[in-house]
Amino acid sequence: MKTAEVRERYLAFFAEREHRIVPSSTLVPHDDPTLLFTNAGMNQFKDALRGREDLGYRRATSSQRCVRAGGKHNDLENVGHTARHLTFFEMLGNFSFGDYFKEETIGWAWEFVTDVLGLPEDRLWVTVHPTDQESRDLWQKKIGLAAARVVDHEDNFWAMGETGPCGPCTELFYDHGPDVAGGPPGSADEDGDRFIEFWNLVFPTFDRAPDGELNPLPQPGVDTGMGLERMTTIVQGVHSNFEIDLFCSLMNSAGRFAGINEPREILANPSLRIIADHLRSSAFLIADGVMPGNEDRDYVLRRIIRRALLQGYKLEIREPFFHTLVDDLVIEMGEAFPLLKDRQAEITTALLREEERFSETLDQGMQLLDKTIGEMKGDCIPGDVIFQLYDTYGFPTDLTTDVARERGLDVDIEGFEAAMERQRDRGRASTRFDFTLGQRIHTDSKIEFVGYDSTSDAAKVVGLFDIDGASLDLVRPGDTAVVVLDRTPFYAESGGQVGDNGVLTSAEVQFAVDDTQASGDQHLHVGVLNEGELKVGAELTASVDAGRRQKIRLNHSATHLLHAALRGVLGAHVQQRGSLVDPERLRFDFSHPRPVAKEEIAQIEKLINQQIQRNSDVVVDRLSYDEAIAKGAIALFGEKYGDEVRVLSMGGDYSVELCGGTHVTRTGDIGFCRITSETGIAAGVRRIEAVTGERALARVDQTEQIIDALSTTLKSTPHDLVGRVATLVAENRHLEKQVAQLTQRLASGEGIDLAGSARDVNGIQVVAAEVEGDAKAMMQTLDMLRSKLGTAVIVLGQVTGGKVNLVVGVSEDLTDRLSAPELVNDVGSIVGAKGGGQPGMARAGGGNHPQKLSEALERVAGWVAERA
Repeated sequence: MKTAEVRERYLAFFAEREHRIVPSSTLVPHDDPTLLFTNAGMNQFKDALRGREDLGYRRATSSQRCVRAGGKHNDLENVGHTARHLTFFEMLGNFSFGDYFKEETIGWAWEFVTDVLGLPEDRLWVTVHPTDQESRDLWQKKIGLAAARVVDHEDNFWAMGETGPCGPCTELFYDHGPDVAGGPPGSADEDGDRFIEFWNLVFPTFDRAPDGELNPLPQPGVDTGMGLERMTTIVQGVHSNFEIDLFCSLMNSAGRFAGINEPREILANPSLRIIADHLRSSAFLIADGVMPGNEDRDYVLRRIIRRALLQGYKLEIREPFFHTLVDDLVIEMGEAFPLLKDRQAEITTALLREEERFSETLDQGMQLLDKTIGEMKGDCIPGDVIFQLYDTYGFPTDLTTDVARERGLDVDIEGFEAAMERQRDRGRASTRFDFTLGQRIHTDSKIEFVGYDSTSDAAKVVGLFDIDGASLDLVRPGDTAVVVLDRTPFYAESGGQVGDNGVLTSAEVQFAVDDTQASGDQHLHVGVLNEGELKVGAELTASVDAGRRQKIRLNHSATHLLHAALRGVLGAHVQQRGSLVDPERLRFDFSHPRPVAKEEIAQIEKLINQQIQRNSDVVVDRLSYDEAIAKGAIALFGEKYGDEVRVLSMGGDYSVELCGGTHVTRTGDIGFCRITSETGIAAGVRRIEAVTGERALARVDQTEQIIDALSTTLKSTPHDLVGRVATLVAENRHLEKQVAQLTQRLASGEGIDLAGSARDVNGIQVVAAEVEGDAKAMMQTLDMLRSKLGTAVIVLGQVTGGKVNLVVGVSEDLTDRLSAPELVNDVGSIVGAKGGGQPGMARAGGGNHPQKLSEALERVAGWVAERA
């Protein structure tokens, strides 16, 4: 049974039991700041398990792509060296949101592994939490497992992270038999490979708050997780993830580049294991919008890629190879994850670019290592150098160790480990993300959002909280608070669109809303009470700042037109990578491998404004997700969609996107759009900013004013302005060239005069003089003197803008006795200038005593005489 069939059978089994098959969510959990990457199947169901979100179904099953390469769950360093660790894996799971519980979960798990997969019952063991008597009874009395194979284990309490749903769990283990080392769970030898955990059945009953407190969930849930790769090893009768069909194919392809073709040799090679694993995590992270970089997720991705490339280097693969393996990965996984196939070209390009960049940094790393070894006084490479090579250039310690061994040197591994631990401490600190307000505040009520059709409506207060999430009975004037309503026209920040501002009022109350945030199915109105007192149950009028909302509408609708225009001009590879829509401007991040040319910007802007001028209806449909995608709608990057989605169409089928934001009713309402900037923000990711409506017109007015002012200054007309400026630039360049020529002549003449005035000090020609001109002329004079005088010491100075500039030249045959940096600082000490340089030339500048320059220069001959 192949990996793909195990996945298919699992999903089909639970679909037959009325579970909704839910597509995998993105690896980048944009709505959860506590996670670096999606690391479990339940991530996308966290709010549903908490009872904060109604998905429209109460049973779900999925095959979730996961990455564990940072934060609390980090398997990066173990990959390739164990049979089980992976950075990327698929987690099969079935979930219940207040529907079934332990009895069905345990019964179905047993049925699937024994009846569907055909695992022998006598090879199966389970663990339970010591306090979970219900699960223990189900395994022993209903399933019929012997008591000896139902093991109490204190670790059987699962939590996804620092916060969120958690509770007792029961785990299933498979016994590979006595030929494999290791003991049963709970024994002293449980870490061996004989007994392998393959399915965790979690029963979330608590919600862990940021302060660690366990609060009962409003409804019990089920969250199970089975590693697809690990399950496949059992089904295929092998003992390592890297022996299953999926990995064999990828490792065989990588092995060909290294000249390794023997199957046993391929499977035993840790470098090929790492390459195959890291290919999967790299490709899927890029597909989900992460690009190699130097911060946060981007840095983790770059480290994964470079770790794989280093394995290729160790295998003596010198040509770019990693990016070519994407084709093999798409063959293996493209059917299960169409995203991989859709973004194959983008993934390949990004990996090739990183391979080329890494080749350069590898050379830089070797140069640093050679330089360090050349300057070392002892015979041990310092730990901080090893760490710098590892962290900055991607060198593994074993590569540094190999070089050291070849040159008869030791390495300071203890110092390296200390530096690594300091980095881990920083990493642990950086993964303690701030918690959003939505994670701190929860109510059981579900909001009725009326903001698509209205900016004002009657509402009742159903909850009051302080900014830390504590419930309030009363809010007084001056208090900052969070108000929860039963219905609201206020849009909560989502999908790049900022939250609404406005007021909540009654005859006695005025509450100024400064921001609106989301919490599951609820909107949180954050602000300050200006008048009256506010209690739960109060009836208010909720009024959005309509002028601000309208500006946001214009920018949001223009963002959709921009996205369509980008794809039309640059190509279908363009994918949204982030956005911000506020009253002032719109910002759109997108995938593209190079800067957008000015001509392309002009064409993109033209297409947007053509759609605005056509003044077509903005049509909103509500469809199932599958219907919307079939219609051609674009699902935006990082967004989570429910069963029913809101489809927004502009210009017929010109722009069709899934969007829950607020928009104009006709494209003409936008008025006008002007692109203000285009920049790069990461490798393969560009950013465009633009303004609309009144701000766009103001931008045009500002440009017209600048043109008029320049025309007046240059005595030209706007029509002839470009030609006039071009003429002035050409004239200026000609004059600059003439000045340079005259400066060179001046320096040459001055140099000849100074050469004739050189003093002989112990056989050394010494020149110390103040010169005219600028710094460039002074350097030219120095060069002329050095060429004419031979063995010489030259000190030149000038005063510019009340500050002193000094330059010292010492001929090469004197640098063992006379140091240019020492001399320039000795002279500079009189005028207050400081500097430095190389033994043969040094410069200094600054100083508060330019009037003492002559006195300073007079010291030079004596300084030389003392040391020559």
